[in-house]
Amino acid sequence: MHLNANDQAIHEGVDEVNKAELIEHIAKQADISKAAAGRALEALIGGVRSTLKKGGTVSVVGFGTFSVTKRAARTGRNPRTGAAIKIKAAKVPKFKPGKALRDAL
Repeated sequence: MHLNANDQAIHEGVDEVNKAELIEHIAKQADISKAAAGRALEALIGGVRSTLKKGGTVSVVGFGTFSVTKRAARTGRNPRTGAAIKIKAAKVPKFKPGKALRDAL
């Protein structure tokens, strides 16, 4: 991951950031060890996961909102055979970016 002074990714062939690179970035920006950054990231992910599991939402001002939405049962098609199949209703995670994030892009 390459970052400039404004923490914006410089696109030198970098299309995505993996977890290890994110941990490294957190460690550098917060001036903490990679182990501490990894624990912090895991705590964040765990907090979001447990809140969503309970049906709640997580809002991070300037970044966005994580929530859960319900997807209705529907009929789909098996791509191999073309046969109709029933797809069960499901709860799915949703992310709505905040204004600051949208404006940054």
